[in-house]
Amino acid sequence: MNATDRTSVLALRDLHPDDLPRIVEIERASYSTPWRRSTFEGLLRRSDTDLIGGTLEGRLVGYSVTWTILDQAELGNVAVAPEARNRGLGRMLVRAALRRAQARGARECYLEVRQSNATAQRIYRGLGFLPVGVRRRYYADPIEDAVVMRARLQGDGSDHATMGS
Repeated sequence: MNATDRTSVLALRDLHPDDLPRIVEIERASYSTPWRRSTFEGLLRRSDTDLIGGTLEGRLVGYSVTWTILDQAELGNVAVAPEARNRGLGRMLVRAALRRAQARGARECYLEVRQSNATAQRIYRGLGFLPVGVRRRYYADPIEDAVVMRARLQGDGSDHATMGS
C-alpha cells in the first residue's frame, strides 16, 4: 500500500460530546498521565477551543485540542490511537489545528512536549515549531522536563507555520 492509499481513508471532523468515550480511550492509550473526561467536557463547551478529530474508515482514531486567546494559540493535546499511528494523521491534525488558530487570529502557536519525545519534536519542527524554552519537571509519571516550542503562523492563509524567531 503506498502513502496515498494509506491516507485516503483518513478524514478530519469536529469532535462532539458523543465522541467522549473514544477520546478518553485514545487518551489513556497515549499518555502516562491522561487528561480526564471532565477536562474534555469542559473544553468542548469553550468557545475559544478547537477539538478536531481524525477518523480512519469512519472510526475516531485521533484528535487535537487547541485554544486561541487573542493572537496566541496553544496546541494543548494531540493523540493518535496505537493502531492508527505512522499514517500521517498526527501531522494532519496539527496542520488543521494551526489553520483553525490562524483563522481565529493567532499569529503564533505554542506547545509543550516531553524532552525525551524526539519523534514528536521532529514532527513539530517539520511543521515550523522551534524550541524556545524548557519547563523543568513539567511532566509526571515519569517526571521530566518539557520543551516549549513556538511556531509563527503565516498571514497569507497557508496551512502551515513559518520557521522563524
